[in-house]
Amino acid sequence: MKAGPAGLILASASSARRLVLENAGVAFRCLPSAIDENPIKESHRAQNKTIEETALSLSRAKALDVSGRQAGACVIGADQIMTCDGAWFDKPADIAAAAATLRRLRGRAHRLISAVSVCRDGAELWHYVAEARLTMRDFSDAFLDRYLENAGPEVLESVGAYRLEGTGAQLFAEIKGDYFTILGLPLLPLLTFLRGHGLLEA
Repeated sequence: MKAGPAGLILASASSARRLVLENAGVAFRCLPSAIDENPIKESHRAQNKTIEETALSLSRAKALDVSGRQAGACVIGADQIMTCDGAWFDKPADIAAAAATLRRLRGRAHRLISAVSVCRDGAELWHYVAEARLTMRDFSDAFLDRYLENAGPEVLESVGAYRLEGTGAQLFAEIKGDYFTILGLPLLPLLTFLRGHGLLEA
């Protein structure tokens, strides 16, 4: 598949997003954005912005940051925000924080909002926002300890401290939503956009 004359860039260090695109046969290179997400999140919370608006602002900011430094390239920015009982969650800093997140989610439903933005030369060409709703089962503390031991530090890459594509599937009782949205990149709408703009073979 062709990536276009100036190339296609993923402005993310996420291994899950990278694998989603690689497994779909998309030719691209990774160049993570250097933006600080915290000021954007804090500003949006202060303005009572929705998590959908915030996730989109973050994905757009990442894509714009990289596209401003890579002339002619189409840059994919993405972001994901999780909320449960009105609280917004950030990626856990360590395994102890991951355990605390999973205890808060245990036996409850939560929402994942995934946003993607495509920019070129400092201008946004397209964006998309998707939602998934997930319900965790009421697992035991012993199961939680074993899960974290087996899953390892990769859980720290996920805002929910789980990897649905692995043993994290055992944490759940019900899932409503697109699989790729849960992984942090609404893939099918993105592929449709890329094909429509000559960045993938039609």
